[in-house]
Amino acid sequence: MKMFLVFYAETSDENVLDAFKKAGFKAYTKMSGLMGEGEESEPKLGTHYWPGNNNALLLAVRDEKIQPLCELVRKLKVEHPRAGLRAFTFPLEEECV
Repeated sequence: MKMFLVFYAETSDENVLDAFKKAGFKAYTKMSGLMGEGEESEPKLGTHYWPGNNNALLLAVRDEKIQPLCELVRKLKVEHPRAGLRAFTFPLEEECV
């Protein structure tokens, strides 16, 4: 299994969540109100000078689901270029079953 982690601008939340759900990815954990600076968008620091925040979605998925998720993120980046979408994966092991 893998953990799929995607960061995006809070203002794009509805678009991102709708796209993930329509693509069949309905199980996730969402973190809101994140602050930071990225390489592809302006800083989101929750200040007057750098307003806004980021959100993150974490999805625990089987390895074969990573490619469709990456394709979905690529599509969203084209449709919403100011959303600052960035996706990452890392290995995941379920310990306490």
